Amino acid sequence: MFLNLQTDRLILRPFKLEDTPRVQELAGDKEVAKTTLSLPHPYPIEAAENWIKNHPKLIENGDVYPLAIVLRDNNLVVGTMTLRIDKQHNKGELAYWVGKKYWGKGYATEAARVIMNFGFKKLILNRIWAMAMSKNPASTTVMKKVGMRLEGTLKQHILQAEVYEDVEVYGVIKSDYRS
Repeated sequence: MFLNLQTDRLILRPFKLEDTPRVQELAGDKEVAKTTLSLPHPYPIEAAENWIKNHPKLIENGDVYPLAIVLRDNNLVVGTMTLRIDKQHNKGELAYWVGKKYWGKGYATEAARVIMNFGFKKLILNRIWAMAMSKNPASTTVMKKVGMRLEGTLKQHILQAEVYEDVEVYGVIKSDYRS
């Protein structure tokens, strides 16, 4: 499947192997790792390469759509927006991170909107949901801006850097979503 989602400022496209150093640079930032549920720190180049190498099969099977968030004006990768598909229950989980230098510019919100439209309109999902650590209000703000509602807080749901962290769950169903 050819996948290229666009907004006025962004292109969301599958990662290329040549994106590996950029992914390692952005995801390897300790501040970025502290705000995500699954990025290890340090993040070695081999981890970035292996992550990208797995993408074509995941996309081809319709299981996961890990897309690079790319600035249209200079073709620079600034983060990732991923939609993980649960085919049995016809829903998708939104997961994302943006390089620290690009925080606060609306890129995650813009990318989330376009991938949610893809999920609801192209993949015909019934529900899209996301999780963020309670200590990451920037991420929950993105979820609210794209129409998700708080569904609950999972107390001490993950262990990160030897600290149990609460996680907030947001979601929206297709009939309540406004693109």
